[in-house]
Amino acid sequence: MKKNLIGALVGGIILFMCQFASWTFMGLHWPAQGYTANQDSVLQYLSTHLEKEGGYFLPNVPAGSSAEVMEKSMAESMGKPWATIQYHRVNDTNMGLNMGRGLVTNILLAYLLIWILNQFAKNSFTITLTTSLAVGLLVYLNSAYTSHIWYQLFDIRAYLIDYVVMWGLTGVWLGWWQNRKSA
Repeated sequence: MKKNLIGALVGGIILFMCQFASWTFMGLHWPAQGYTANQDSVLQYLSTHLEKEGGYFLPNVPAGSSAEVMEKSMAESMGKPWATIQYHRVNDTNMGLNMGRGLVTNILLAYLLIWILNQFAKNSFTITLTTSLAVGLLVYLNSAYTSHIWYQLFDIRAYLIDYVVMWGLTGVWLGWWQNRKSA
């Protein structure tokens, strides 16, 4: 049990540090966080025209619209600008709490990977590494890439790099840690 907990703790820290690097000084996700000098005007406009917090897809039709109305709207919008908006009325981000939750989540993810690895009758460094990479690709394909199919994420390559690198490094760590010979 101690071996699994240490493996999960270090694995979670590896995942967390890779995410931290990717979103901060490496700047891999900057293409999806662009700046506009008109941000104050845009935010003011949104705050006066959006009724509530939420996610918006523009253009769209009201809930409950008929199939004919939806098809007409789709046809009219082809070739024109579109946007997705995640609107919040108040910026109340708590960086410390969010980072703590992210770290705990990553430790849990590493522990779940260890649990999967422990189900194998036979394990090795290679099996651990390839399983970890497979988990990374599963997460990427099921989350970022599936979203990208519909919403064209500007940082899709960053997500691929994130998942391959962070799960690969976690696999290297766990491959060594879980399969080393005890003294």
